[in-house]
Amino acid sequence: MGGRQVLAARQLLAEALDGDPPEHELTSLARAVVAELGSRERLLELIAELASGEGDPEGCARLSYRHVLGFDKLLLIDAGPRHMLRAHLWHPGAGGIGEDDIHNHRCALASYVVRGRLAMELYETHGDGTIPATRYRESLSASTADWLLTPTGRAGLRLTHTGQYAAGSAYALPAHTLHRAWCDTDVATVTLFLETGSERRPHTDVFTAAGPHPGTVAKVPMAVPDYLAALDGLKELLTS
Repeated sequence: MGGRQVLAARQLLAEALDGDPPEHELTSLARAVVAELGSRERLLELIAELASGEGDPEGCARLSYRHVLGFDKLLLIDAGPRHMLRAHLWHPGAGGIGEDDIHNHRCALASYVVRGRLAMELYETHGDGTIPATRYRESLSASTADWLLTPTGRAGLRLTHTGQYAAGSAYALPAHTLHRAWCDTDVATVTLFLETGSERRPHTDVFTAAGPHPGTVAKVPMAVPDYLAALDGLKELLTS
């Protein structure tokens, strides 16, 4: 099921994130883990191993795709049901159907910027919020795993934080944190992204001020050759 780097990554995830710590402790631990795995040398070795066919290329390709927020989402390690380790490739100016959406996640997350730079905003719902938005409940289709977006009314949002994350920086967020992130530079940005925790919410919340969303957004998985080629391209990007 894997070569040396794949097995080492799985072992680190299992040992460092074992048990069920409170979410604030889990996010701190996850941030340390993703920073360790995201060091340029170690990540390059892991990606090279996966690009050679180690690990589970068929399973990882099925869960790799272009995200509605406009970045490529490449699954590296599926240590389910607790941990999913992915590489995110952000293309400057690529956009996406939900590029301006504010959202939260199904579980705690941590991200390490390997190359480039991300910008991020944090929000909270507030009755007197200065940003009017339409609220959706986002879930996954049981038959196709497409994104299903169900409108649930109007809401007010308030901006609470803005930040920039350059290469070598990391952040971690509890599952319910509302945020928006985007590529904040004219070069491709690569992040190592970890979802972790034993509890996963059945849905996320999505807020948009940009107009109505379609009810269903297709999720198109990669074929195995395309997935392996994407890993090769990521490897070249990280060595350029």
